[in-house]
Amino acid sequence: MELTAVLRKSEKYYVALCPEVDVVSQGRTVEEATRNLQEAVELYIEEMGIPEHVVPAIITRITVHNAKTAQPVR
Repeated sequence: MELTAVLRKSEKYYVALCPEVDVVSQGRTVEEATRNLQEAVELYIEEMGIPEHVVPAIITRITVHNAKTAQPVR
């Protein structure tokens, strides 16, 4: 089963989220965070079972403009 992993860098760690099952983990590197997330998702499925309807996540980007300056926020 293929699921989505969304990673984001925080101050010291990479935070990894699997949105289809709402499981989060972290690691000091992208690889470690991904590995930890995979393990956490496997444990979740082992405990809770495979979700009946796994809806694939849709990941996209948006541009947000500052209302005061009409400039893109970076």
